[in-house]
Amino acid sequence: MNAKDEEFFKKLLATFKIEAAEHRQALTAGLLELEKTTASERQKEIIETIFRETHSLKGAARAVNLGEIETLCQSIENVFSSLKRDLVVLSPALFDALHEAINTLDGLLTFTGESETGERFHAADILENLECAARSHPPSMPEAEKRQAEREISPPVPTESAPSFMEPKPALVETVRISTARLNSILLQSEELIFAKLAAAHRVADLKEIHGLMADWKKEWIHIYPEISALLRGWEKTNSRNSSEKRHLAKLQEFLDWNHHHAQELESRTAASAAAFEQDHLVLGRMIDNLLGDMKKTSMFPFHLVLEVFPKLVRDLSREQGKEAELTIQGGEIEIDRRILEEFKDPFLHMVRNCIDHGIETPKERLRKKKAARGVITLAISQIGGGHVEMRIADDGAGIDAAKVKAAAVKLGILSSQAAEALDESGVHTLIFHSGVSTSPVITDISGRGLGLAIVREKVEELGGSIAIESRPGEGTAFRIVLPMTLAAYRGIMVRVNERFFVFPTTNVERVLRIHPGAIRTVENQETIAVNGQAVSLVRLGEALEMPSPSTSAASGPFPLVLLHYGQKRMAFLVDEILEEQEVLVKNLGPQLTRVKNIDGATILGAGKVVPILNVSDLMKSAAQRVAATRPGIPSAAFEEKTGAKQSILVVEDSITARTLLKNILETAGYEVKTAVDGIDAFTQLRTAEFNMVVSDVDMPRMNGFELTAKIRSEKKLAEMPVVLVTALQSREDRERGIDAGANAYIVKSSFDQSNLLEIIRRLI
Repeated sequence: MNAKDEEFFKKLLATFKIEAAEHRQALTAGLLELEKTTASERQKEIIETIFRETHSLKGAARAVNLGEIETLCQSIENVFSSLKRDLVVLSPALFDALHEAINTLDGLLTFTGESETGERFHAADILENLECAARSHPPSMPEAEKRQAEREISPPVPTESAPSFMEPKPALVETVRISTARLNSILLQSEELIFAKLAAAHRVADLKEIHGLMADWKKEWIHIYPEISALLRGWEKTNSRNSSEKRHLAKLQEFLDWNHHHAQELESRTAASAAAFEQDHLVLGRMIDNLLGDMKKTSMFPFHLVLEVFPKLVRDLSREQGKEAELTIQGGEIEIDRRILEEFKDPFLHMVRNCIDHGIETPKERLRKKKAARGVITLAISQIGGGHVEMRIADDGAGIDAAKVKAAAVKLGILSSQAAEALDESGVHTLIFHSGVSTSPVITDISGRGLGLAIVREKVEELGGSIAIESRPGEGTAFRIVLPMTLAAYRGIMVRVNERFFVFPTTNVERVLRIHPGAIRTVENQETIAVNGQAVSLVRLGEALEMPSPSTSAASGPFPLVLLHYGQKRMAFLVDEILEEQEVLVKNLGPQLTRVKNIDGATILGAGKVVPILNVSDLMKSAAQRVAATRPGIPSAAFEEKTGAKQSILVVEDSITARTLLKNILETAGYEVKTAVDGIDAFTQLRTAEFNMVVSDVDMPRMNGFELTAKIRSEKKLAEMPVVLVTALQSREDRERGIDAGANAYIVKSSFDQSNLLEIIRRLI
C-alpha cells in the first residue's frame, strides 16, 4: 500500500469508528428495551431494528477489512434472523450472551487500528456462548427447521474480506463533524477576546480621564485668559516704549491667542474621540458577547450523549450485586454546555452507583416490603428559569438510614454522640457529604470509602450549582441538583490589601459591606460579626494569605469586608478597599505552578497588570488554620496530626511475592508490619501479640481469609479489630462472603491501588 492509499485508509477508518459508535449505541439501547418489553408486536419491531443495525455494522467492518468485527456481527445477526423467524426464543441466558457479545464488540472497536502487538480481543469464546444460549431454549419445531436454525446460528467461517458498499444513510441536513479539540481551541480563542474587550474599556476610561483633565484646563484657561490679555495690553501702553519690547509683547499675545484656540480645539477633539471610542467599545463588546454566545451554543450538547451508557451500567451493576433495577431517563434531549456535561459525567456515575449500592434492595427484601422485585431509578432532567437545569436522581429503595449515618460520623470524630442525637433530618443529610462518611458495611472497589457524595458536592459547587436531598425511610431517596446551562463568563470582585490586588470569584461572594469596630465581637479568642442574626468568623485577608503586615489598622473604621460562602461554610474577610466587580479572563499559572495554595489562577487587567484570583476553598482552610493557631489550648481536629507509637499491622499472605510487596508498602508508609503465611499462623500470632489491624489474602491453605475473619470476630478480645481482605476473588458471592464473615474492607487485586489501600487503612485504624 503506497502512502496515498495508506492516508486514505486512515481517513476511512476514522469515518468507520464514528459510524460504528452510532451503530453500537443503537444496539445497546435496542437490546435493553427488548429485555424490558413484553408486547409481541413491539418486540418484533425492536428485533428488526437490531437486525438491520448489526447488518449495517457488519458491512462497514468488511469495507475496512476488520474481519473479527465482521464475524462477531454475523453471529449476532444470525441470532436475530432466527428470532425474526421464531426459530429461537428470548431467554435470560440469551440476553446475557448478547450483552457479552456487544461488550466484546466495544472492546474490538476500542482497539481498532492499533498495532498487531497491542491488546486484542478474541471472540471465539463469545461466539460459542452465543451459540449455546441460542440453542438452549428452542421452540417446538420440525427437525428440518431445527437443522436450519442451527445452520443460521452457527458462527460463519471467516473468509477473505473484500470491500463492499453499504446502503447510504440519509445525510444530516446542514451539519458538519468537527473534532472536540478544534472546537475547544476555537472557543478558547473566542474567550481570549474578553481581554480585548477589557482593554478597550480601560482605554475608554483613560481617554475620558484625559478629556476630563483637558476640560479642567480649558475651564481654568478661559477664566485667566482675559486677565492676562488685559495685563499685557497695559504693559504695552505704560512700560514698553522701544520696538524690541513691543515685539516681544506682541509675540506673547500671539502665543496666548494661539494657545487659547488650540486649548478649545484639543478639548473638543478629545471629547469627540472619547465618544467615538466609547461607541466602538460598545460595538466591539456586543460583537464579542454575541460571538461568545454563539460559540457556547455550538458547545451545547444533549444530556443523552453522556447518559446513553447508563441503562446498561445499571443492568450490569445490579446483576453483579444480585439485584434487579432499571433506569428511566426523562429530559435527555435537554442541552447543556459540553464542558459541564463532561465534568459531571463521573458525579453522575457516583450517584447511579449509590442508588444501586445503598438504595435498591435485593428482590427478596423488596418482596418482603411489598414492593415490586425490580427497583426503579429515575433520572429526570428539566430546564428551569435563570439559565439553569435541574437533575433529579431518585430511587425507590430503602432510603437513608439516619442512625447508620450518625454512627459513621461519630466514629470518624466529625461530631460527638450527643451532637449526633440532636441532629434533625437536614443535619443528617448534610453529614453524608462529608468525606469518609459511609453506611456501607464493607469497603470494596466501588463503594464504602465515603468519597462518592463528597466528590459530587465538590464538583457541583465548583460548577456553580447546588445539591439537596430528599429521603423517606423505606420509600427511597432523591438528589436534586441544579447546574447552570453554560459556563458563564467569569466575574470577580477586585479588592486591595496593602498595595496588592486580588480577585474574589463572584459566585462565592454573598455580599460586601462596611462595619464599624463596635460591631466586631470576640468569642473564644476569635473575632466574629453578626450577619442576619448568625455569628460569622471574621479574618483579615492579609493574615490568611500570610502577608508581611496586617492590612487594616485596629483604630480605623469603618472596615470594608467581603462575606464569602463555600458549600455550607461562611466566613468574612477584612480588606483595605473594595474596588469593583468586573468580567475577568482566567489564566492558569503554567505547568511550573499547577497548584498554588490559596490561588486559583490569575487575570490580566486592561492595563496589563496581573492580578491573582483567590481559591475560596483553600482560603477558608488557611483562615481556619490561622484561627486554630491563635487559640492555644484548644485542639483543632481538622488540622491535628495523629501522633504516638507506630500502628502495628499483621499481613497474612501465602505468596511470598505478594507478602513482601504488602510489607514494603506498609512499612514505607510508617507502619510496623508482621507477616503470617496462612490463617492458622495469623490467628496464633493474634493471640500472642498486639496488632491494630489485619490485612489478609483469602485463598490460602489450612485456613482461608474468610475463616480467619470469622474466627477473629468470634473472639471477644479481637472482635473489634479492623480486617481488610485483599484478594483475586471478585465475584458478588465472594464479596458477600466477606461481608458475612465481618470484613471491614474488600479489595480486589485486579484493581489494586497502593494509595487506596493506605487510605482505607488510615480510615479504619
